[in-house]
Amino acid sequence: MSLHTEHELHKRRKGRNVGVGLLLGGFVVLVLALTVAKVTSGDFELPRIEEGQ
Repeated sequence: MSLHTEHELHKRRKGRNVGVGLLLGGFVVLVLALTVAKVTSGDFELPRIEEGQ
């Protein structure tokens, strides 16, 4: 048994924070997956530095 009951506002805020955290984590995974797909494809080349400029 808890000595201090959690207020309803805190429960809603915690739920919202978990949702935002999951969305942020999903976005990070998406960006990482797109980066890995771009780098591992055969057409990726580092920019060439032209001499004389």
